[in-house]
Amino acid sequence: MYALGIDLGTTYTAAATWRDGHAEIVALGSRAAAVPSVVLLREDETFLTGEAASRRGLTEPHRVAREFKRRVGDSTPILLGGVPQSAEALAARLLRAVADQVIGREGGAPAAICVSYPANWGPYKTDLMRQAVRMADLDGPVIYTTEPEAAAVSYAQQQRIEPGAIVAVYDLGGGTFDAAVLRKTGMGFDILGRPEGIERLGGIDFDAAVFNHVRSALGGKLEELDEDDPTATAAVARLREECVNAKEALSSDTDTTIPVLLPNHATEVRLTRAEFEAMVRPALYGSVEALTRALRSADCTPERLHSILLVGGSSRMPIVAQLVGTEFGRPVAVDAHPKHAVALGAAWLASGATAQTVIGRPVAGRASATAPPTRQAPPTRQAPQPPFETERSPSSAGGVARSAPAVPAYGTERSVSGGGTALPVPPAAAPYPRVNNPVSPSPHGVPPRPTRPTAGAASAPAPASAWSTVTGKPARNRTGSRRTLAVAAAAIIVIGVAAGIAYAQFGSDGAGDRKLTGATASPTVAASVQPADEQCTDEIKSNPRWVCLTSAVVADGKFTIDYEVEWAGDTPDVSGGYHLHVYGGDGTYPADHDMGSHAPKKDQGDWYVEDRNPSVLDTGENRYKNAIGDAPKVCARIALAGHGLVPDENATYRTGNCVPITRK
Repeated sequence: MYALGIDLGTTYTAAATWRDGHAEIVALGSRAAAVPSVVLLREDETFLTGEAASRRGLTEPHRVAREFKRRVGDSTPILLGGVPQSAEALAARLLRAVADQVIGREGGAPAAICVSYPANWGPYKTDLMRQAVRMADLDGPVIYTTEPEAAAVSYAQQQRIEPGAIVAVYDLGGGTFDAAVLRKTGMGFDILGRPEGIERLGGIDFDAAVFNHVRSALGGKLEELDEDDPTATAAVARLREECVNAKEALSSDTDTTIPVLLPNHATEVRLTRAEFEAMVRPALYGSVEALTRALRSADCTPERLHSILLVGGSSRMPIVAQLVGTEFGRPVAVDAHPKHAVALGAAWLASGATAQTVIGRPVAGRASATAPPTRQAPPTRQAPQPPFETERSPSSAGGVARSAPAVPAYGTERSVSGGGTALPVPPAAAPYPRVNNPVSPSPHGVPPRPTRPTAGAASAPAPASAWSTVTGKPARNRTGSRRTLAVAAAAIIVIGVAAGIAYAQFGSDGAGDRKLTGATASPTVAASVQPADEQCTDEIKSNPRWVCLTSAVVADGKFTIDYEVEWAGDTPDVSGGYHLHVYGGDGTYPADHDMGSHAPKKDQGDWYVEDRNPSVLDTGENRYKNAIGDAPKVCARIALAGHGLVPDENATYRTGNCVPITRK
């Protein structure tokens, strides 16, 4: 039995499932968990939704509907291929597609479904959302919640909030802004006062600001294009995507370049974070004013707030945490997965459905929590301060993580609606004694590199390798310079007689089992223990973005890597977004901190960039020869748009693992 939460957003739609005390995001897309909120009507009068609709819409713009959530309540129909559609009818198509995908994966219908909607919607729009749910004919009882309430419920699973504590939710998504003030109760959360919202403020507006910056820089080249030319239309669509990538890159980089490939012009436009923040700051002040109004309506001063929770994909912009923290002087909690917080909270609420009004009728039965909740990644708690420029783990701000003791069942009655009604939330977990020290970034936004062992130092012998030195040009695309590797031709076995410790080169028996070769393992060390560099640990997965390689095979002239990955809702892109840096080694050498543009050029190693899964290279390619060669293992790390590595919570770069290469 499982419960389903759905967050139908203006630009993206996400879903999460709850089962046995644990809520997790459902991967709706092929390359990201959330899918575009897009619907397309084909010539045969069938519909496409999500990624497929978004792709096809680039060449058939007259048949596609985007951002239709903004049109809920608008009596003017949306024309798709000349056929009128209401916004709620399109929402129904998307809701049905999401439910079908989840049901197909789970093998059955959910016990309950919770659908979220903006807190500032009045009765008219809320009723239209209920109509959309009826048209979608969802399987199972349906309850409703506001987006800020769902976000607060998700937060309560990560951070202890005592009854009576007041939190503010600052929800800056793709198309709308919501602000709400909530009080924790024994049963859940009550909305205090009147939620505030800005109907047209979100990521798509910031994307438009970047596009206008490019338009100005091109000096009329865009206006020269023929809007009826399919080639020109596709080129402008690609340019808009590049503007989105640039905006997202500036969340971690201080500047970026936007490639422009038009039929009549090709160039690059540079954009700095300072320029971008100057564009969006006036609009963000509007969001601060909306949160101020919500506090005033709730009769609450900022000093009484436990914290301000930032959710929504656009809240990841560094200026948001800086502005909100400075204006209100309260700790800012940045959700580890801001795009997914509402869906996760909705799944928790669906799990506790009891005595609900479901499209005018009561829900029979309830899904209670009988097992302790598994923690989601805790959010970063930030005191008011200027943001730093490196990506940080959710627990890197000195917050205390939580364990999960057994919890009692939910309360027996509640209502999921606005206006001060209670929402049950499983009690927050008790703390466990792990405190992470905050990381102080360098002036350039890059954490200090780990100290390297000194060559020849007795206390830290340099690891030997059985693979040969690779020479030639760098394998990476447009970044860095290569460093010649001085690697021994054979494994060196160092035996510490006094300590009784043996160091040995790990080998493979060809069947995938790991064993020690070249030396007899110490009786206290089992030969079956997986080497540390190959383990996909909880510490790796605690990062917002991580990769865990599962296999690497060379066969028939192809090098194929399979892997699991978390992109935190982003779409991987080697030319303008998060992606992988892949390199060969023995698991210890070369060091991962040399595998990105953040390292000094003289120290940079050889890597190649990747955003496909699985990754497949021809062994005749220079990328393979230079980065992998005859290395015994392959490793991967998460990289930024500018090809610097993403640091983890310990100011190192352990966002991935290594695996042995099987050669057939």
